[in-house]
Formats: sequence, C-alpha cells, structure tokens
Amino acid sequence: MYEGLAPLTDAGLWARSSGLEIVLYVTGAVLLTRFVTWLSRRITGRIDAESSGGDTVVTEDAKHRHAVIQVVAWAFLVLVYSVTAVLVLQRLGIPLSGIVAPATVLGVALGFGAQRIVQDILAGFFVVTERQYGFGDLVRLNVPGTITPLTGTVEEVTLRMTRIRTINGEVVTTPNGQIIQVVNLSRDWARAVVDVPIPATADVTRVSALLVDVGNEMYREDERHNLLLDPPTVMGVESLDIDQLKIRVVARTLPGKQFDIGRMLRARITSTLRREGINVPADVNTVPATATAAGPS
Repeated sequence: MYEGLAPLTDAGLWARSSGLEIVLYVTGAVLLTRFVTWLSRRITGRIDAESSGGDTVVTEDAKHRHAVIQVVAWAFLVLVYSVTAVLVLQRLGIPLSGIVAPATVLGVALGFGAQRIVQDILAGFFVVTERQYGFGDLVRLNVPGTITPLTGTVEEVTLRMTRIRTINGEVVTTPNGQIIQVVNLSRDWARAVVDVPIPATADVTRVSALLVDVGNEMYREDERHNLLLDPPTVMGVESLDIDQLKIRVVARTLPGKQFDIGRMLRARITSTLRREGINVPADVNTVPATATAAGPS
C-alpha cells in the first residue's frame, strides 16, 4: 500500500539536497554574470570618463585598459559557466571519470572543427597583449573574402572577435583569426594629406605662400589648435600633368582627427585660392595616413 511513497520520498530528499544545490549553483552563476557585466561596464565607463572629454582623444593606455577589462570579463564568465557545468553534473550523479573516455573522443573530433576557434582566441590574445588596437580606435581591417577593407570604430574586443561600427552605422563582427592586417588610423598621432590641384600656368611660389598662410591661420585658431600638433606644412609640387600640377599639404593631427582637419583644409584652401583668382579643379583629394611614431615630437 505504501510502496509508491518510497520514490516520492527519495525525490523529495534529492530535491532538498542535490536539487537545491543545483538551483543555487545556477542562480549563483547568473547573479555572478550580471555582477561581472555591471562591474566591467562601470570600470570601462570610468576609464572613458577620466581619459576623454570634448575634443580630447582617449589615450593609448586607456584604450588598452578598456580592451583588457573586456577580455578579462569574457574569460571569467567562461570559467564560471565551465565550473558550474561540472558542479551540476556531479550533483546529478554523473561520474566525471566515466565521461573522460567519451569526452576524449569527442574532444578529438571537435578539435578538428574547433581549429578556427583556437586560432581566433590566440589571435585575440596577441591583439590585446601587443596593443594592436583597443576600444575607441579607428581601424581598417583586411579580411579574406572582402573586396574592400572594413573601416570603423572599435566597440568591443574579446579573445575571439572584434566588433566595429562603420561610418554608416553598421556593426561588423569579425573573428580575430580572420584578420590578416590591421591599419590603426588613431594610434598616437595621424596625418592628413591634401593634394591641391592648380592650373599649370599658375605661379607655384605664390600658391605655396597662400597655402602656408592658410595652414598658419588654422593653427592659430583655438578650436583648430587643439586638433593640430603643429602648423600644416607645404611639401611642394607632388605631381605634374599636362594641364595641371598638384601641391601637397601635410598636417599632423591628434589620433582620429585627420579626416576633420582634411575637410577643413580643403574648404579653406578652395575658398582662399578662388578669392585670389586661382581656379581650383574639383578633385582636391585628402589622403589620410597614420603615423608609426611613438607620439608627437
């Protein structure tokens, strides 16, 4: 008459012991995940607030600390979930020694398919340790299979992937192992290069003097002075064509500001030359380029 109560009693005892422990483990993992996520966002937010503001560019140390915080948080959460899974299996009565052999076979099988994941993690490790780029950097990524490089601002870096936001607002996630080349457009300092086409009959000396005046005027302005490391330099005639020649102007800027300075220079140069009666063709080009120096000199 009471034979059916034994299984119910055993289930109740299991629910009050192992079952309760499983619930506590899972709940603890979820709460710890939320806490680590909140803490990492709090720390990275404080780093950004202390190192940036207005036109001031985030320092390289701040970018590196931001990337390290993201990687550490990601690795810690992976560890938490792995430990929780092991503890849950133990409470379910599944002997870990019994699954070693099947796990070994499964690990070998997965190893062939997980080579790319291991490659991504190793590549991400070197991205962080070598400080190739970090949160907030403007980068250009060359990825196999893409016709044009991916250019955007880094929003997240983990050991497995890099997420950037393009100028069109698109979010692009790229596995670190698939990135074959990185061009950092906001490392230490940058350079805006403007090639100014003028008619072949124009006075080169006079045009060069006007370009020098434009550069010095921009450098003296308070808003532009904070973006320029030194006055723009007129490098001279860059190329000769049948009906026109090009004079190159180079400006060293703060990281990531080369595009803004390039647009300002083009507008100033065009209006100045036209005001002086010098016809400017419509192909004034700005060629931004990064510098590899350790910092402004």
